[in-house]
Amino acid sequence: MVGRLGRNKVGKLVMASLLDFVEKIREKNGEWVSAVAEAHGEVTVTVPREAVIDICEFLRDTQGFDMLADLCGADRGPEEDPRFEVNYHLFSTTHHKRLRLKVLLSDDDPSVESATTVWRTAEWHERETYDLLGIKFTGHPDLRRILLPSDFDGHALRKDYPLRGYEPYSMN
Repeated sequence: MVGRLGRNKVGKLVMASLLDFVEKIREKNGEWVSAVAEAHGEVTVTVPREAVIDICEFLRDTQGFDMLADLCGADRGPEEDPRFEVNYHLFSTTHHKRLRLKVLLSDDDPSVESATTVWRTAEWHERETYDLLGIKFTGHPDLRRILLPSDFDGHALRKDYPLRGYEPYSMN
């Protein structure tokens, strides 16, 4: 397909179809789309945290995004407001498209509703995000550390976490 159409035209076709999904989200509820970013053949839709589960259900049930490929968090830095983001990487096994949803969270309340009711795979992804960044997922069935020891102090991927930890830590 790339040979006949050329790389730019293929990229535009993929982008156009991804933007069609954004328009369908807007048609369902105009307040669900805060911002849209296009880069490297991908589309990221920033959505309000209060609506992320409704949007995920809508995309799963009506648009064919039946797989949560990944869920991850990011600390944008203590000087940023909002400080945290949670990214939902959605994939469709029927039309083979990818779409990213982004939720921005403040340092004062880094929490969002759990997506485990929509996709069971969210359970481990959310635990990892909680463990490393301290973002809480309300309604999660088992929100506890998954990578670090249960008595580990802090969240290792926060940008204000000391490089050598708060105190020497021993696995003994």
